[in-house]
Amino acid sequence: MKIISYNVNGIRAAMRKGLIEWLQQARPDVLCLQETKANKDQVDLDLIEGAGYHSYWFSAEKKGYSGVAIFTKEKPDHVEYGTGVDYMDFEGRNIRVDFGDISIMSLYLPSGTNIARLDHKLMYMDDFQKYIDNLKKERPNLVIGGDYNICHEAIDIHDPVRNANVSGFLPVEREWIGNFIDSGFTDSFRHLNKDPHNYTWWSYRANARANNKGWRIDYNMVSNPIKEKIKRAVILPDAMHSDHCPHLVEIN
Repeated sequence: MKIISYNVNGIRAAMRKGLIEWLQQARPDVLCLQETKANKDQVDLDLIEGAGYHSYWFSAEKKGYSGVAIFTKEKPDHVEYGTGVDYMDFEGRNIRVDFGDISIMSLYLPSGTNIARLDHKLMYMDDFQKYIDNLKKERPNLVIGGDYNICHEAIDIHDPVRNANVSGFLPVEREWIGNFIDSGFTDSFRHLNKDPHNYTWWSYRANARANNKGWRIDYNMVSNPIKEKIKRAVILPDAMHSDHCPHLVEIN
């Protein structure tokens, strides 16, 4: 099973930049999208269906904001929209599909761009951990692909010293994602690739992408019961539909 996760930073804009053509070439079994910034009725679903995919959407209550979706080649056995926690679901940040005994979630964790949003992010992270702890009892074989808005280690960010006090690399955020991994997950990319300078997001400022001054804030986290089934995990920086790029994991 080939799973790709991608923060598209507005799916309508990404589709205008060739997202569907890229999808037809990449051919994942499951595509997890974040920051769709659209309701289902605002998107040309015929293009998605024509590419060979079923699509499932969980949008924010606020139009043009946040939102997640999952595209699948095969129809899943079950689709879970949100977490059941009101404030989390209001922003459209979680959707999950189940195929047999494996579950795949698209996750978009909040950013912490100011004090109020950082407090919201920290609350979200704590509640998300509790939600996943319970979910794993029912669905232990879990892949959570998404934009976590956190760099875990210094290797995951181009300038760890200057960014030490910037949200996305704060000690409290890094501690949380470390604890999340320790709770029973494997960072699939880092599991197979220990090299530096591999990023999934670049600022639009100062030619950051051309100079590869990026952050690795997007992950395919694989629950440990299926850790040994990880066949391949790569970042796909040549896809240029967003300020993020896709990242792939293959599970046997």
